[in-house]
Amino acid sequence: MQRLYHQRLPGDRITTPEFAQRLAAISTDINQPICTYVNRRGQVIRVGIGTPRQTQIPPLELPRYGAERLCGIRCIATQLKHDTPGESALTAMAIQRLDALVALTLTGGGFERRGGGATGYVKAAYLAHLVPHPEANWTVSPALSLDTVADQDFLELVEGLEEEFRRDAIAHQVDGNHDQVLVIGVQVDNLSPQRFQDGLHELTRLVDTAGGEVLQTLKQKRSRPHPQTVVGEGKVQEIALTAQTIGANLIVFDRDLSPAQVRNLETQIGIRVVDRTEVILDIFAQRARSGAGKLQVELAQLEYMLPRLAGRGQAMSRLGGGIGTRGPGETKLETERRGIQRRISRLQQEVNQLQAHRARLRQRRQHQEVASVAVIGYTNAGKSTLLNVLTNAEVYTADQLFATLDPTTRRLMVTDLETNQSTSMLLTDTVGFIHELPPSLMDAFRATLEEVTEADALLHVVDLSHPAWQSQIRSVMHILSEMPISPGPALVAFNKIDQVDGATLAIAREEFPQAAFISASERLGLETLRQRLCQLVKYAVSP
Repeated sequence: MQRLYHQRLPGDRITTPEFAQRLAAISTDINQPICTYVNRRGQVIRVGIGTPRQTQIPPLELPRYGAERLCGIRCIATQLKHDTPGESALTAMAIQRLDALVALTLTGGGFERRGGGATGYVKAAYLAHLVPHPEANWTVSPALSLDTVADQDFLELVEGLEEEFRRDAIAHQVDGNHDQVLVIGVQVDNLSPQRFQDGLHELTRLVDTAGGEVLQTLKQKRSRPHPQTVVGEGKVQEIALTAQTIGANLIVFDRDLSPAQVRNLETQIGIRVVDRTEVILDIFAQRARSGAGKLQVELAQLEYMLPRLAGRGQAMSRLGGGIGTRGPGETKLETERRGIQRRISRLQQEVNQLQAHRARLRQRRQHQEVASVAVIGYTNAGKSTLLNVLTNAEVYTADQLFATLDPTTRRLMVTDLETNQSTSMLLTDTVGFIHELPPSLMDAFRATLEEVTEADALLHVVDLSHPAWQSQIRSVMHILSEMPISPGPALVAFNKIDQVDGATLAIAREEFPQAAFISASERLGLETLRQRLCQLVKYAVSP
C-alpha cells in the first residue's frame, strides 16, 4: 500500500489497467475494500482501507471550489460486493465533489506476473460522476470492462462536466452579497408539531431580515438532540449533500448550539454553521442606530462569543500542563479571551451608567407627574407603527423582525370624553420580544427592558393576523414574568384586524373581552384605544 503513493497515472486517463489490478490485488490479499485518491496531475495523494464513505477527505482539507467546479480529485475504490456503488459511496462522492468515482469489483482470484505485475483481479468497473441535474445528483455507468474505463478521456469528461456546472451556476446566479441559507429544524418530543412549524417559519423570517435567502429547509424528528451534532451522523451527511447540491454557503439551525456542536458540524459539512441566537444578534447589530443600542449589542455579541473561541493549530493552542507543554507565555487564544473579558467588563460598566442615566430621566418625568406607558409586544406586531399614528413620531417601521431596537418616548394628549379633561402621558416604544429571547440579549438590554418595569402601565400590542398570535402572547407574558420587578397593569390591543376573518376576531373577543381592537396602518379603532389608555393611566396612577 505504501508503494501506491509512488504511482503516477497519465493526466488524461482516469486509471490504468496496471494500477487498477495492483489495487485489486492488495484488496483481495487483505480482504478489505481500498480507496485511493488521485489529483489531476495523476499523483496518489491519499490511500485508505475502507469504503469511500469511511475514507472520505474531511471537507476542511479539500481544495477550495465553487458551485461551477469539481474539487480536482478522483477516487479509485475496490468493493467486495458485485454490485453498483451504494448510496453511501455516491453521497461521499457528492459531498467531496469528486471529479469521478471508479468502483472496481473483484474476482477473488488472479495471479502475479513475473516482474510483480498483477492481473485477473478485477471483474468489472463502474464509473460514477456528478451531474448538474435538478432531480439527480449523479450518474452511474453499467458494469464496464477495465479497458473501457481506462480508455475513457478523463480531461474531456471533467472539462465537459465543469462547463455544464458553469452554465447551471450562471443560470441560478444570485446577488453575491446575500448568504444562501439551508435551514435545519429539529423537532424533539416535548415540542408540538404546530409550535415546531411556527418556529421554522419565524426562523425563515429572521434569516430574511438578516439579509439571507433561504433556499431549502430540512427537518428531522428525534426524541432528543444528538449531543455531538444535534441531528446524528446520517442527517449530517444529508445536510452536507443538500448544501452541496443547492449551493448553500450557510447552515442555520432552529435552536441554540454548543461550541462543540458547531465545531463538529463545520468539520463534517465544510460550511459555516450558525444557530438561531447568532442570527438574532446579527439582526440587532444591523439595526442598532444609537450609541446605547450599539453598546448593548456589542455586549451581547461578546458574551455570546466568549465561550465559542476555538483555537486551530499551534498559534491558537491552549496552554497545557506537564512535560513538553511549557511555553514562552500566553498563546493567542488566552490573549484574545482576556481581551474580550476586559472589553465585556468595560461595556457592563457603561450599561450600568446608561441604566443610571435612564433612571434619572424617569425620575424627572415622575416629578412632572406625567404617567408613562410602555408599548410592548412580540416583534413585528406593529408597535412602532402605532406610536407613529398616535403621536406623529417618525420611528422607522418595516415589515421585518426587530425593525426597532432603540426605545423612543413621545408625549400623547388624550381628552376624556366623559369629563372633557385632558390627560397627558408618555408612550415608550420598546424592543420587540421573541420566543426564547437569548439570555445574553436579556442581560445586555436590561437598560432598555427597565423602561418596561418602570412604566406606570403597559400597552401590549398583538398581531392578530399572525397564525400563532396566542403563542406569541404566552411568550411575551413569560418574558414579563421573568423580570425582576413586576410591571404595572396592561391593556391588550389586537392590531391588524383588517387582515383577519370574523372567526379569529370572535375567538380573540371571547378570550380577551377587555382588549382593544385596532388597525394602526388603516387607523381603525384609534379613538377607542385613546379612551382606553386614558382609563388605564387613571387606574395605574390612582392611590
